[in-house]
Order: sequence, then structure tokens, then C-alpha cells
Amino acid sequence: MATMQDVARRAGVSVSTVSYVLTGARPISQATRARVHAAMTELDYQPNALARGLASRRSRILGLLMPMDERGLGATETAFVTGAAAAASAAGYHLVLSPVGVADTDELRRLASQRMFDGALLMEVQLDDPRVDVLRELGVPLVLIGRTADTTGLSYVDIDFDRTVRDAVDHLVGLGHRRIVYVNHSTATIAHGYGPALRTRDAFVAAMTGHGLDPLMIAAEDSAAGGRAALGEAFGRAPDLTAVLAMNENAVFGILGELAGRGLRVPGDVSVVSMVTSAQVAELATPALTAMTSPGSALGRIAVETLLRHLGGGSGGIHQQLLPCVLEVRGSSGERGTPTART
Repeated sequence: MATMQDVARRAGVSVSTVSYVLTGARPISQATRARVHAAMTELDYQPNALARGLASRRSRILGLLMPMDERGLGATETAFVTGAAAAASAAGYHLVLSPVGVADTDELRRLASQRMFDGALLMEVQLDDPRVDVLRELGVPLVLIGRTADTTGLSYVDIDFDRTVRDAVDHLVGLGHRRIVYVNHSTATIAHGYGPALRTRDAFVAAMTGHGLDPLMIAAEDSAAGGRAALGEAFGRAPDLTAVLAMNENAVFGILGELAGRGLRVPGDVSVVSMVTSAQVAELATPALTAMTSPGSALGRIAVETLLRHLGGGSGGIHQQLLPCVLEVRGSSGERGTPTART
């Protein structure tokens, strides 16, 4: 097996330079770095990850802190994780998913105090998220995939919810719909300050009033049963509705099932648009869902790249970026028609 000394000889540099390239402990010119990497490739050199970590006092591990429940990860959430994991791997880091929620501050403090990871990515961010305070107190570099209410001094990447909701409403209004209902996450999720639920609620009100229309939001549990119940409530409050906008993937399938059970056609009677959804999930529905497609993979990648810059002490400082979801029209939205009888 090739050694670090072999790599140094092949690249024409010192052993310490090879070590610095591997650990990032000192800045190395791009040309020298390229020679070292070329020598490693030619010799099929496999650095010892544990030794690298001990030498640099780094674990080469990034922690992805994401609350988990019995639902696990859906396809749309998985895209954030895979995008982050690929970017970490490309930089020689491991990404470890840790189910640390906003209430798990003692567990987070233990992990961070023991330096189990070099830096942290936070998902499912609340407007007032105590995980941020813990990591800042302990000096752990962090990047949010989401946003707190006060983002001063914080790096984050997030979905541009204002533009996403506006584009979705514009799509439905352009098809002639005037009575549009928004199905959000649960009442508890909203009350706990979950950023996307609150931002989309406010963006929906702004988009609808901008068109001179009355906004109606229904909270729904994150389940098919929750979607069926939400649609029943929606018809009770707006029997003339012709379109449903939803940001609750599990509930969407219940909404579609309830519409079919009432003998209503999609999109002939009611159009349905799903927000922050992956193409994989949208294609599972019948008809396939018109969706505001989530930029999850890109956000995961950008978050890791930003965190690595913080770890390396690179230039650029705080990074704050929003990406909108992109409208992909499929079979669940169409021009407003003459609704059939509703029961």
C-alpha cells in the first residue's frame, strides 16, 4: 500500500505538505494541492481517516440535526439529505443524520461538547430555535436549512416561500380559479413556530389579497386522514371552492381520495397544486400532481458548501440565500369548469 512518503516523493513535495493538503491545517497553493491529489490518484493512496482527524483535531464529520417522528423521511425530505451528503463526501467529510429536535437541547449540548462533529446543519427550523443558541454558545459552526425570525449573523439557505406561494396562486388564478383553499401543516406545527408553515400562511394571504380574493387556510394533520378531514372542513367553509393549494404531502393524498369519494373530478371540478414537493412524490398521485418542485438537493449542497467555508476560515463571511420552488404543471390542475353536485 502506498504511504504518505510515497505521495510526497511522487508530487515532489514534503511529507508535511501532503499532511496539510489532507487536513487543511495550513493553506496550500492550488497548484501544489493539484499535484498532491494527482499523486494520490496515481498511487491509489487511501488516507487513514482516523489519523487525519486526530492530526487536525477534527472529526471530518458534519452533523445534520433533524427532528424525526414515526413518519421517517419522505422523498422530498430525502432530497435535502442526499444533496448534503454528496457535497460532504466530495469534500472528504462524512454526513451523520442526528434526530435532534428543538426540545433536545441537553442531548445537543452533550454531542457538541464532545466535539462529535466539526459543524452542524439544522433542518426543520423554527422561528425561535433553541438549537441555534446552544451551538453558538459552544462555538460550533452552523448553517441553517431554513430560517429563524432573527437571522443576524447566521448563514442559511431556504426556500423563497413568498415567491413560491405567489407563483402557485398566480397559476391557479390564471386558470380562472377564484375560490382557492390553502391546506397547511397542523395547528400544533403552526403554534410551535415552524418557519415554512408560518411563512406560507402569510404569503398566501398576501398573494390572494393581491388578486382581490379572500384567503382561506385550513390546518391539517400530516396524514391522509388529516387531508380528508381538511377537505371536509374546506367544503363546509367554502362550498364553492374550485382549487386546493397544499403544503402537506401526506395530506395531499387524502385530499385526492376524498375528492374521488365525493365523485369530484381532478382537475375538472377541483384543481390541486402541491407545494414543496419532489417530482417522485408528484408522479405517485393519480392524476400526477401539478407541483411547486422543491429545490431540496440544491439547498442541501449549498448548505454544506457554506459550512465547509466556515470550517476552513474562507472568505465570504455570512451566506444567506433563498431559492424558489419551480412550477411543474401535470395533470391535477386545469381551467375552472362548471362544478358537479357536491355532497
